[in-house]
Amino acid sequence: MKIKKTIASCLFMLLVVAGFAQTDTSTIQKPRKVKHNFQAGFNLNQATFSDNWKGGGLNSYAFGGFTNYLVKYKGNHWDFNSDLQLQIGFQEIQNDGVRKNADRIFYDFKAGYIINKKWNFFASMNFLSQFIEGYDYKTKSKVEPTKDSLISTLFAPAYLTSSLGFEYKPLEYLWMRFGVGTLRQTFVLDERISNAGLYGLEKPGDKLRNQAVLQFIANFDKNLASNVNLKMRYMTNLDYIKATQSGGGMNMAMVHIFNTNLTLKATKYISTNLQINVIKDPDQDKTTQFSQILSLGIVYSLSRE
Repeated sequence: MKIKKTIASCLFMLLVVAGFAQTDTSTIQKPRKVKHNFQAGFNLNQATFSDNWKGGGLNSYAFGGFTNYLVKYKGNHWDFNSDLQLQIGFQEIQNDGVRKNADRIFYDFKAGYIINKKWNFFASMNFLSQFIEGYDYKTKSKVEPTKDSLISTLFAPAYLTSSLGFEYKPLEYLWMRFGVGTLRQTFVLDERISNAGLYGLEKPGDKLRNQAVLQFIANFDKNLASNVNLKMRYMTNLDYIKATQSGGGMNMAMVHIFNTNLTLKATKYISTNLQINVIKDPDQDKTTQFSQILSLGIVYSLSRE
């Protein structure tokens, strides 16, 4: 319970810090130091076939929602960035019941001290987890053989990464971070999952794992046209300790995560979204994980620059 309270406290403090910006009330028109970008959306897909439909097919529907809130501040000496992303989605295919197809809690906060036009010294904190339980539908639970195998849930796992280093920002829509001093903490607070010894825990039943890593992040976020936006983010962590150990070498010491999101707005409130996620984490799975979601839905955007 103490660990849960610690994570909750960190998240609360981060969200409070995200409100650091004050509105410029001066009557003189100046470029705004604070930029806000809020998005919320909902999507729904459905297919129905009659019993005698000769083309084949299964009745199905999928629905989901997301919320993104990005705040940027840049002054004479400081450069702040607060990025919150929440997503949840479900699908039901005939005879299979309702299953989750998207689930993400992501928050990233960075405070950078400006060295020159392209370089900052930064400190950051990043949190990643999910809302609800996830299952491996190919495997039955060893504890409850009639149920699918539980492999994840809220705070199991959760990743809290604190980093110090240098940020290179050659363009407004492109930046790279070199986190030379980074602590990556993995929390597995559900006993059903921690007892299974998943997510790189040293032994079954452990709930916390600490790693000293070298971190690199590259982030691209640009409007390719007035109605087209492309976001890409690549992150890699190199475990200092694992890199020096035998039996796996660099492959076992490195984690790669790539996310891309392409949004095409057909009208002010209707958009198409393509999301691709690739993960190579030997503590989760020896092979590469991949997910792709294409959706059409309603989106509301509010920007202030």
